[in-house]
Amino acid sequence: MAKARALDKRRKSIRNIRKITRTMELIATARFKKAMDRATAATAYTSRITQLVQDLAQSGLEVDHPLLEARETTTNAALLVLTANRGLCGGYNGNVVRIGIKRREELREEAESVRLEVSGKRGNSAMKFRGIDVDEQYLQFEDQPKWDEVDPIASKFLDDYTLGKLDRLDVAYTKFVSSSRQVAIVETLLPLGSLDGGDDGAKKTEQSGESMYEFLPSAASILEEVVPTSFKVKLFKCFLDAAVSEQISRMVAMKSATENASEMIKQLSMTYNRARQSQITGEIMEIIGGVEALK
Repeated sequence: MAKARALDKRRKSIRNIRKITRTMELIATARFKKAMDRATAATAYTSRITQLVQDLAQSGLEVDHPLLEARETTTNAALLVLTANRGLCGGYNGNVVRIGIKRREELREEAESVRLEVSGKRGNSAMKFRGIDVDEQYLQFEDQPKWDEVDPIASKFLDDYTLGKLDRLDVAYTKFVSSSRQVAIVETLLPLGSLDGGDDGAKKTEQSGESMYEFLPSAASILEEVVPTSFKVKLFKCFLDAAVSEQISRMVAMKSATENASEMIKQLSMTYNRARQSQITGEIMEIIGGVEALK
């Protein structure tokens, strides 16, 4: 059995760790609430603007947009991996990195050139550890991604796709489904061909060849403005989902660490009490033995 002094020192150390993990849990909880409000608001806006593009694309008129058309062959592809700048959030970063590497291998079989871009220090460190070269790094995103930070990245992808330098864009991130469920997924944002699927009413309108809208000045001019905005909003939503999922993962991880620390302190306290009692008993026996020797 270890000495009582060593056990007490270890118990104090774990108590200090528990204070840190408890504080980090409370901070993550507070940040999670703000991040979840932003992600929820962005979800409603993304759904509405996506529905608007669906209505325009299925209005029965001859409208098209380069971002809605898939390329016949995928020559140049890009993969954007969204991770965190900090750790201590369980398997959040590891899950995104793993599915990102898997998708990268799939894209390398389909496309001639695959460009890898990673957001977050943890993701870049993981790629460097695996010997994978990263073409572009983004380290400016913290707990609350801003539109002004995402807009230049989205504009760059739009320009590359329009000019033919990019044929496909995939984003690996953790999707926020609810406060109890977050899923690491890879979503294809370019081309925006998925916007063609609408509801039954829109399909009936398309089949009948009649439009329930009047476009001023024209449907093509409206699409020219709405479709790029739709892509930017969807990319921004990915960053918001990644941010709120990071806070939830950190909150859960720190809660588990706090509970484990409390359990360790409980076990160490029991061991310390037994060691202390054994030490006291030995000291008493030495005193009794000394008294008996003096008689």
